[in-house]
Amino acid sequence: MVKPTTQELEFINSCRVGRLATVDEERRPHLIPVCYVFSGGIFYTPIDNKPKRAKPSRLKRMRNISANPNVAVVIDRWSEDWERLGYVFVSGRADIISTGGEYRRSLGLLEAKYPQYERMNLGGLGLPVIKIVPDRLVSWGALGG
Repeated sequence: MVKPTTQELEFINSCRVGRLATVDEERRPHLIPVCYVFSGGIFYTPIDNKPKRAKPSRLKRMRNISANPNVAVVIDRWSEDWERLGYVFVSGRADIISTGGEYRRSLGLLEAKYPQYERMNLGGLGLPVIKIVPDRLVSWGALGG
């Protein structure tokens, strides 16, 4: 597990969305925007009840993680002022959690960060959470304010 610098941690915690990259069995990439929380050196991103094309277990990201747990997350900030551009890139291993204390804690953290999740009662839906343990972290640009 890698430990972000104070500046990287502030950037990670201040951003609202990241992009999760997974790879399928045929090595085709799949990239989607995700809500996340970072706690104890681990990223958590939920499967929620926004409209989906498939059941949670059949979602492309879930199938990909089952086939290959190596993932990447990019958290970035865009600005027309290129002096403000910045990103944090994380690679690591993903796991799916759906029970236990860590699972319940991750749901509580997600509900605290995103009022939308609290309103949809994320913790009461019984849907899985993707847990990502980083093994590499790279940052670039203006991560501060």
